[in-house]
Amino acid sequence: MGNVRVRKETGKLLFDFFYQGVRCREQTVMDDSPANRKRLESFMAQIDREIKAGGFDYEKYFPNSANIAKFMQPAVLDPLPRSSDSYAAPFVKDFSEEWYLESEISWKISQQKTVRGIIDKYVVPRFGVINISHITKGDILKFRASLAKVKIGTKVGLSPMRINHIMTTLRMILNDAADRFNFNTPFTGIKPLKVPRTDVDPFTIEEINLILERVRNDFKNYYTTRFFTGMRTGEIDGLQWQYVDFAKKQILIRETIVERRIETPKTPYSLREIHMAAPVFTALKAQYELTAKISKFVFCGRNGKPLNHCNITKRVWYPTLKLLNLKRRRPYQTRHTMATLWLASGENPEWIARQMGHTSTEMLFTVYSRFVPNLTRQDGSAFENLLASRIQGGANV
Repeated sequence: MGNVRVRKETGKLLFDFFYQGVRCREQTVMDDSPANRKRLESFMAQIDREIKAGGFDYEKYFPNSANIAKFMQPAVLDPLPRSSDSYAAPFVKDFSEEWYLESEISWKISQQKTVRGIIDKYVVPRFGVINISHITKGDILKFRASLAKVKIGTKVGLSPMRINHIMTTLRMILNDAADRFNFNTPFTGIKPLKVPRTDVDPFTIEEINLILERVRNDFKNYYTTRFFTGMRTGEIDGLQWQYVDFAKKQILIRETIVERRIETPKTPYSLREIHMAAPVFTALKAQYELTAKISKFVFCGRNGKPLNHCNITKRVWYPTLKLLNLKRRRPYQTRHTMATLWLASGENPEWIARQMGHTSTEMLFTVYSRFVPNLTRQDGSAFENLLASRIQGGANV
């Protein structure tokens, strides 16, 4: 039975097993850690099962190993000399799987899901049985062009942003393979497609009032907080009471929820403290009485578990917009709404950027430029004045 061990010289994990009476050691590029050991041990168990069943294919698991020749029959030995590493490069389907397994530990669960889907749905079906060193720049450009013709329901063609995401994954795979197998990456000179400006369709003060008046009572606190903090969906759905500071009137963004799992926020700049405007302070005080004793999550179901944003969007958000005859917009527009309200009230753009979790003010002026009437040096008070005069529950607390 094989084992997963660490090579002292490199600190990398390796497979150590016997096959056909020969002791085999296969090095990996994975560092020694409990998570990596667990992942490789599952592969080792599969190898053991295949060896026992007589169906083990050495080249399938270790396509570039020098040990392959030891177990090949003379009749099928490659008669051509392997004069370069690129000749021995694996198929795209094999390398992309190896690359994914080595890389996923460094990704958030959402990125793992995205990359896994791109590999399985686009990369492998198009390039799977091609030697990865044989892919040309022309092949890549043809592939990209084909993505613009993909049919999804009645829609033809993926969006430029989606195509760029797919191409980014392919680029990382090919660049890594080029480095390992000594060939020139075919991705040189291929630039991303231009992506249209982010669609910003914020709600007006009047529309916000209508929504908060007519939305279900058990979600009034939730949408008040969404509208007047600029929090991302995962941030508000994963908000816990330990990160609500009533004394300082701050919401601390320290964790987010993705695919029902608690993770660190999107970027280091997403770690921030959001000022509680008066309506938010009032809403969270009321929410505390409702959920603080049954859950660590601020907004939760009756069982104390965090909200399912897809379910809430379908059952609460869109029905409310339809009831009010308002344009159908994604809940994420509440974040855009908050940015435009801050800008319209004359808050300092640098302060707004910090509240939004942006790295700089560049996005504010790029995405929300038409909503900037003036620039002042305030720290939240201008927005409070706007709320006090225009929003129900906006009086100072």
